[in-house]
Amino acid sequence: MGSVKNGSVTSNMKNAMIAFLVPLPSIFFYLSFLNHYDSSSGVDPKFPTFWSTLWTWCYNHPMLLVNVLFFFNVNVLFWLIGLIQSSHWMIDPYWTVIPVMVVNYYSTHPLNNEYNWWRSKIVILMTLVWSIRLMHNYLRREKWEFGVREDWRFTNLSNQYGRHWCWASFFAIYLPQQVLLIGLSLPFYVIHSVNHPLNMWDLIAMIICACGISIAFIADNQLYNFVNINNKLKGLGEPMIPILESGLWYYSRHPNYFGEQLWWWGLVIFAWNLGHGWTLIGALANTMCLAYVTKLVEEHMLEQDNRVEAFTLYQKTTSICVPWFKFSLKNKNV
Repeated sequence: MGSVKNGSVTSNMKNAMIAFLVPLPSIFFYLSFLNHYDSSSGVDPKFPTFWSTLWTWCYNHPMLLVNVLFFFNVNVLFWLIGLIQSSHWMIDPYWTVIPVMVVNYYSTHPLNNEYNWWRSKIVILMTLVWSIRLMHNYLRREKWEFGVREDWRFTNLSNQYGRHWCWASFFAIYLPQQVLLIGLSLPFYVIHSVNHPLNMWDLIAMIICACGISIAFIADNQLYNFVNINNKLKGLGEPMIPILESGLWYYSRHPNYFGEQLWWWGLVIFAWNLGHGWTLIGALANTMCLAYVTKLVEEHMLEQDNRVEAFTLYQKTTSICVPWFKFSLKNKNV
């Protein structure tokens, strides 16, 4: 028993170390660029022509650079680690970290030197709060362990693809993450490339973002407490509560998803206010993806015999996402 526990601790420490080390290639490359790029000429005389050309390209193409770094450091490296470990767990915690890295990347990139300082700091601070909330919820759900399991949807996909999963996982997991995360981060680029005074729309965007973070935080806490109560009931051999239907979950079947959507659409309002409404493409793609994920989650719930009846009624009487009052059933016998 003690050896099993020690093995679990060792595995947790190993995965935590991997998670800490894995972003360092991109961080060191970017810091090297910042330290050696000459803003006046784009050429550092201490380096050969190749490096000077590379630094110049990095300076002139901030959006392409962040995509290149994401592709090699996340798509390729995370994928290879996932193949070695036979578990693609790492993208889940990094979903909470990458936006923080991206917003700081755009705020420090030398080409983006004309922007409103207050708007930048507000967005950076709110992104950090969003990240801490989401990371805390992830680690709490995983009992403060790294790499114990991968997302159940990835496991289902691996069963569907069979022996082809080794290459299909790259396209099914990692490339979509790049599209979503870089797309969702587009407002960060606009916020750090347009200098415009703060106005009422910034306040509205702040309120929407803050509401999104708060709603997701409350919903996640309620879900966490519900799961704990059911685990205790299961341990006592007593019947478990089939579904969570109190608090925010009384008004919405997925209030945590609703809060998350508010956060990203609030960022879009920041960018729209600066004349770049096109950045909604990231939030829109994420909303569509989340709609599909919601469908998978509900199908998963209906596969559990002890929840079918209660969840079917829950679907008929409760808003799927936006919190709203209960719907009345025309036929009470349904």
